[in-house]
Amino acid sequence: MIGRIVRSADFERVLGAPSRARSAHFAVHHLAASPSLPKRRPSTGTADLSTGDAPIHPQAVDEPSSANVAPTPVESVPAAPDRAWLGYVVPKRHAKRAVTRALLKRQIRAVFGDLPTLPPGLWVVRLRTPFDRKQYPSASSDALRAAARTELLQLTRKLAPPPPGAAG
Repeated sequence: MIGRIVRSADFERVLGAPSRARSAHFAVHHLAASPSLPKRRPSTGTADLSTGDAPIHPQAVDEPSSANVAPTPVESVPAAPDRAWLGYVVPKRHAKRAVTRALLKRQIRAVFGDLPTLPPGLWVVRLRTPFDRKQYPSASSDALRAAARTELLQLTRKLAPPPPGAAG
């Protein structure tokens, strides 16, 4: 199963890397890394409040004291990614209509979700040029869907590793 990239910092990291494959309308970027972890927010319970003195309550019998509680382990990012994460960028300047953007995103998810040999890491598929509106006048036509799917399938063939016996 492929995860989703959701943090903008991860998108920036991946898009900072050169594209791994390109087609007429799409570019694929890859970074062999795991998604970054969100920053931990400070607890608001430790700060002094300006509304007055805090009431003093004795500690309940059932609650453990803070000295007896083991610290929670901090999650760390694994050195090597163990699976693939997918993100996609379909900007409004290249696909003006929301229906078209949604169609292209669905096609990206469908094509890349079916890949059995997608190497682990962060993957971002980016729409780099718009589809011709004269050729595809409908925002969500079957012709546009088929053209995008065909181009994405050709793009995934470029990503496939060469066969073991092929000379490079």
